[in-house]
Amino acid sequence: MSRVVNTEITADLLINQDWCKGCGICIAFCPREALFLDEKGKAEKNNEKCTCCGICETFCPDFALTVVKRRLSADGGDKAGFNARQ
Repeated sequence: MSRVVNTEITADLLINQDWCKGCGICIAFCPREALFLDEKGKAEKNNEKCTCCGICETFCPDFALTVVKRRLSADGGDKAGFNARQ
């Protein structure tokens, strides 16, 4: 017998500042205008505007942006990455 567990999927946009060259491509493609260049000329996000849609990740030529999905279950467990989609 299987039990039903309520789950919630959340996501976060991670920016690797070491890989970002500040080209601005991610900023140009962001539909929510959630990305901007910080004082060092690196990509940064506005958490209130970002929906983690992944468009910036798709167009970043330096692979500096990554959307990480996480599945949170009511029993307190969580899974990240590939398993979050299952």
